[in-house]
Amino acid sequence: MKKIKAAVVGYGNIGRYVLEALDAAPDFEVAGVVRRDASNVPDELRGYRVVDSVEKLEGVDVAVLCTPSRSVEEQAGKILAQGINTVDSFDIHTDIAGLRSRLTPVAKEHGAVAVISAGWDPGSDSVVRALLEACAPKGLTYTNFGPGMSMGHTVAVKAVDGVKAALSMTIPTGTGIHRRMVYVELKEGYDFSKVAQAIKSDDYFVHDETHVMQVECVDDLLDMGHGVNLTRKGVSGKTQNQRFEFNMSINNPALTGQILVSAARASLVQQPGVYTMIEIPPIDYLYGEREALIRRLV
Repeated sequence: MKKIKAAVVGYGNIGRYVLEALDAAPDFEVAGVVRRDASNVPDELRGYRVVDSVEKLEGVDVAVLCTPSRSVEEQAGKILAQGINTVDSFDIHTDIAGLRSRLTPVAKEHGAVAVISAGWDPGSDSVVRALLEACAPKGLTYTNFGPGMSMGHTVAVKAVDGVKAALSMTIPTGTGIHRRMVYVELKEGYDFSKVAQAIKSDDYFVHDETHVMQVECVDDLLDMGHGVNLTRKGVSGKTQNQRFEFNMSINNPALTGQILVSAARASLVQQPGVYTMIEIPPIDYLYGEREALIRRLV
């Protein structure tokens, strides 16, 4: 069996877990790891090829983008233009449809596939929400995150001028409403009140109740655990009061990494274009012979 050659683009929290998931998948091999500073190779990457651009790797089928959401569009555009598939965990919910429409012409022109927003939310939770709506077409779905660390929000805080280290915790208050608890270490010479205001004004935080606190050591607070509760109450046909609930408690970057790898597998059997996870048949995410999967799962 010819294995899928995957490049890991970025080697932070998600990149590490993507590499683990690729090593565990029987149908993948790692083409290499792309880092800004390819000369800085940690011990755990000694067995892999480390480069500073995808172009320096050979035979890449799919690039798994483990970069901040705000750099996904630029990265994906460049790689798709080389005819290489991409997957990402872009998590700016309000711009997912826009990203999809902007990347589609590039992907189609170069015969490539992009699977965007392939994390757990957006991503696998989006698939669950779609299935729940199929069960009860009329009704309301509430998505309650946490309590736990939000990687996207934490990355956004780290990008604020004056922040040395950061942690953004998501606290559910019910019915899809959340409180953001942000803990920051400041660089020397910066005014906390100004940094806090910049954080609260960021698009990641402006729509939620946000509390920013200065701490001496963020590492003392760090926990990668997270979770979600999805609840839908609605109508099946004309029958009222149908209620569905989905819960999970997870290691945030580990689950994101696994879903990215599953989406990378699915990208190889789609027609050129850009897809969100709800547009792809669930069986395409799975390793194995199709008939055997159907017999086991249906």
